[in-house]
This record gives sequence, C-alpha cells and structure tokens, in this order.
Amino acid sequence: MNNITSTLIIIILSASFLFYVIGIYNKLVMLKNNVEKAFSNIDVILKQRADEIPNLVSVVKGYKIYEQELLTKLVELRSSYATSQTSNEKTMISNNTSKALSQIFAVSENYPELLANKNFLELQFRISNLEDIVADRREFFNENISIYNIAVKEFPTIIFAKLFNYREKNFLKI
Repeated sequence: MNNITSTLIIIILSASFLFYVIGIYNKLVMLKNNVEKAFSNIDVILKQRADEIPNLVSVVKGYKIYEQELLTKLVELRSSYATSQTSNEKTMISNNTSKALSQIFAVSENYPELLANKNFLELQFRISNLEDIVADRREFFNENISIYNIAVKEFPTIIFAKLFNYREKNFLKI
C-alpha cells in the first residue's frame, strides 16, 4: 500500500511539473507571437519608408550635398533592411535608419535651394507621415516587447526561456 501511495504521489508531482512547464512554454509562445504580430503591423510601414530612401538620396545627391557618408549609410541601411530576416534585426536597422533620416533632414536646413525643391519637400512630407504612422504603432509594439522581455527574464521562466531559446528582443526607438 505504501508503494502505491508513493508511486501515485510521484505521478501527480510529475504531471503537475509537466503541466507547469507546458504552461510556461505556451505563455512564451503567445508572447512571442504577439510581438511578431505587432511588428508585422509596423513592418509594412517601415518597408514603405525604405522604398522612399532611393528617391530621397537621388534628390539630395542632385544638390551636390557633401554629406556623402550619410547618404551611403542610408543606402546601406535600406539594403540591410530588405535582406534582414528577423524582427530584432529589422528593429535595430530601423532605429539606425530613423537616426540617419533625421540627420539628412537636419543637414538639409543648410541648403536653402534643397528646401525649396518640390520633390524633396514631398519626400520629406511622405517620410514624415510614415514616421507618424510608425509612432502610433510603435507604442503597441514596444508594450508587447516589454511584456515579452519581462517574461523571458523573470524566474522561473528564465530557465525555460533559455532552454527553449527565447531571447530578449529590441525596442523600436524611432
């Protein structure tokens, strides 16, 4: 009788532990999917913004602006965004692209003839509108990232997060 009781207790404890691990895993999967869903809402807008970069570069180059390094960096970032596979990579590239775009717009203030160019102003307006849309969606994305990152770091989830290869993700900092 004693043997049956101890076996039953071991089975119950094992089953409880198994269900607990399954619960943690399902929580991590749900949080990761929420992050990916939130990012996919932003990704469309970021791709549109990336598609405007060649136009912006060609207009700015036409005015012989000597910030060639900045233009080259912007083109490289666009190419990197197009080839990146993960939302974490795209988020980092997008953050750097936003910085480069703001530098381009800041530098353009030194060139009154560029600011008078209709194409430049239209591109600046379109990119600014896209940035506004991203800003609206960024809050939702970053909230999901925050919840996910907390779950990945808190105990005892951190143990299973490492076991199942769930890593901390980057915030979108536009």
